[in-house]
Amino acid sequence: MTDGNRKKALFILSQLNNDDINWIVQKGKKEIIDPGRVLIHEGRQIDALYIVLKGTLSVLLEAEGTKELAKIGSGELVGEVSFIDARPPLATVKAIEKTELLAIPRRQLILKLQNDMGFASRFYCGISLCLADRMRGTIRHIEYGRNLELENSELEGEDINPSVMENLALAQAKFNWLMENVRA
Repeated sequence: MTDGNRKKALFILSQLNNDDINWIVQKGKKEIIDPGRVLIHEGRQIDALYIVLKGTLSVLLEAEGTKELAKIGSGELVGEVSFIDARPPLATVKAIEKTELLAIPRRQLILKLQNDMGFASRFYCGISLCLADRMRGTIRHIEYGRNLELENSELEGEDINPSVMENLALAQAKFNWLMENVRA
């Protein structure tokens, strides 16, 4: 996985309580996509936020002659940037292997965020942690390209706030529970 193997969905799950996760399981729907199938098309609106349960996806930049930007695996989020800013995705996301996803419908998630301020606070805090971690990973990657003498372990060994790390460990248990309880 990308960014030091940290699962981005764990940042959100680390902030949500059990009622929040139960809501996600009730409203979300499991989707299975076959290898080669496109989940998200560059430039086209999406109607869900996805959590990868199993499998691997490829993030592709079609404008660059189908250049792969990243691989996304179990425990990762898909579509969170477009969810936050409501603009079309900047990349295409395609299944590399058979992939199971939890699709959380955009419209229902927006209503939940508007009507449940506690959930909204926890959700947006989790999204912020996720995006901050991704931004740090991107900056480390750029810096690594400029300073080839840096070792990869130096780049990935950046400290995370200990309370966030503790929450991420608990979030892994929440993710496992979510995987077992998602409906088809």
